[in-house]
Amino acid sequence: MELRERVYSVLIVSAGESMNSALSILMPMSHYYPLRFVSSISSAKREWSEHSYDFLIINSPLPDDIGIRFAIDAVSSTGSVVLMFVRPELEENINDQLFGTGVLTLSKPVNRISLTHALSWMSAMRERLRKLEKKTLSFEEKMQEIRVVNRAKWLLISVLKMDEPQAHRYIEKQAMDYCTSKKEIAEQIIRTYS
Repeated sequence: MELRERVYSVLIVSAGESMNSALSILMPMSHYYPLRFVSSISSAKREWSEHSYDFLIINSPLPDDIGIRFAIDAVSSTGSVVLMFVRPELEENINDQLFGTGVLTLSKPVNRISLTHALSWMSAMRERLRKLEKKTLSFEEKMQEIRVVNRAKWLLISVLKMDEPQAHRYIEKQAMDYCTSKKEIAEQIIRTYS
């Protein structure tokens, strides 16, 4: 799927009607869906716990909190990209608190061009995170395969009195002979000898 064809889910935490209107216009449903608006950090926390989103946009400050802790928690616990709009007088302090967390900040007022660029950067970051998630999943699958094959080898060693190289060769040969994966052969061995 091309980057331009991707649709991103977005949670916007903003009590500002003008900001919400501007974001609605700049984020068409063809690229951003669902586009969910909440007006407080407490509402955002409830929504975040029930659904996952590609993007989290926080228009700080909010009636119940500035949103720094929520932004940090969101970016560190998920593969979401987080952007905070901050007042100019608070920007330096907030940037210091968010340094190294991965939360993006943009000083208000935000113009159309800045927002368009920020959305483009967020899309690029989300795609990079997707690739890393796939690599992590692939790595975890490989580790699971290694654990299953090792368990099968130990069963062959203990039940059939093979040594480790023989057990390893046996699993590899069975996988080649039956045109299947070593994991599937190992699972068969585990079912047979457990």
